[in-house]
Amino acid sequence: MAFFPLLPWLERAASITGLTFGQAGLLISAMASVVAALGLFHLGRHVYSPQAGTLLVCLWASLPVSIVQSMAYSESLFVALAAWSLYFLMQDRWVAAAVLACAAGLTRPVGAAIGIAMCTHALTRLRHADSRARILASCVLSLSGTAAYVLWVGSQQGTFFGYLDVQAAWGNGFDAGYSFARFLGEFISPSPILTAVFLLAIIALTVTPHVMMGLRGYPPALVAYSAVVTVMAMGASGYFGSKPRLLIPAFPLLLLVAITLQRSAKPYLWIAPLVMTSALYGAFWLNGSGPP
Repeated sequence: MAFFPLLPWLERAASITGLTFGQAGLLISAMASVVAALGLFHLGRHVYSPQAGTLLVCLWASLPVSIVQSMAYSESLFVALAAWSLYFLMQDRWVAAAVLACAAGLTRPVGAAIGIAMCTHALTRLRHADSRARILASCVLSLSGTAAYVLWVGSQQGTFFGYLDVQAAWGNGFDAGYSFARFLGEFISPSPILTAVFLLAIIALTVTPHVMMGLRGYPPALVAYSAVVTVMAMGASGYFGSKPRLLIPAFPLLLLVAITLQRSAKPYLWIAPLVMTSALYGAFWLNGSGPP
């Protein structure tokens, strides 16, 4: 019950072809990666330019832990649903965006970030829109996937907060970064001052890009989505090595980098070393205990 159901449902459906659940998961992940790449390209093209869209896909594919896109994990499926949902949202195609957001909410708990992005976008549209009922209904639908699964788990556990109990049994939860700060204290230095410096630096690295996106006029929905994903990833109390993987859906941050690269003289010269570094890091991670 700690894992959201859409990927297992799709694996079970694909298994009727004779594939094992594991094989089906790998196939779904591979196909979803391609769909995600297309969605990210169109989103980057819509927000800035086709070249920015291409660079966004390259950066996303060369993230240090992007190897999980080739595993039977739910990151590829979630990013595919999130990217297309946000793309449709930017075009005010509310129903399509809401349906995909609902599906994303059945894939990972961070699917709620898309619903929050839709509500943020709705605030900028309600005043001038003729179809307020459709917009409000779409916002509710976008949040219904996550809410429905959490409530179902609660009913199975016999308590309203049953989903949180299930997560706690896996050592997961949300403590607003307390476990992260404690990990830094144990991993970096016993000095509380040095730990505080590192923690403040990491907070600055996560906050500054969102401030820059806001100042540069990025769509508020993308900023809100990225901020929620980042907060949920950094504030999670689970295993520290999972945080880079949990940040994979925060692709609007990469759009900021893609636009910056596009303005450079030869942007693709930066991509090759990034891809090579990612491949080496992925191999190192797979043969170790997780991302350091």
